[in-house]
Amino acid sequence: MNVKFQPPLLRKRKTRDPCPRCYLHRERCICHLMDPPLDLRTRVTLVVHAKELKRTTNTGRLAMQILKNSEICVRGQSRLPLDLSSILKADYDTFLLSPSADAIELTSLESSSRKKPIHLIVPDGNWRQASKVHSRHAELRNVPRVKLSRPPEFVSEAALRKEHFSDGMATLEAIAHALAHLEGPAPAARLFALYNAKLSATIEGRQPSASKLLR
Repeated sequence: MNVKFQPPLLRKRKTRDPCPRCYLHRERCICHLMDPPLDLRTRVTLVVHAKELKRTTNTGRLAMQILKNSEICVRGQSRLPLDLSSILKADYDTFLLSPSADAIELTSLESSSRKKPIHLIVPDGNWRQASKVHSRHAELRNVPRVKLSRPPEFVSEAALRKEHFSDGMATLEAIAHALAHLEGPAPAARLFALYNAKLSATIEGRQPSASKLLR
């Protein structure tokens, strides 16, 4: 995993004794689910605002830990705009995951018949932030946009954050669904297992401790 301009991983809500890799409390560490890393043909680049990395509910950075062929590009660390020109490689067919109305369904891409592997740029943030990445970065305006509809069988009442759209999902979930189509069920299953473990550990961490209940 390559990290471009990686800031310190600060948090709005501090976790006591956090794991330096999965960022959960060590008693709920899920690092074993990230080994061995997945070395896939598809390349994934995460474009994330520095403030988003401070959130304990962020899942994009977990995806980068398990995906060997991946990179993080962090926005908002200075007044100068982040130039993403360097991530556009001629040896990849590049697509931007976007919820915009004119994006095509990612499931319409046939990755197996392509001469070049696919490079998927994934904005990490809420729906509004993700929809503006292509307009904020002129170098991405000509990159074809693809969207991802949540399969109905994956709808769950539990979530790390409140989703305001029916197709809204965590970044790790979105990457898992995308790779299920581009790479097959086996790598996607690893990502789904990681997300479910993150979800369970986070919900567990939000529960009041027994000592507090006895007060």
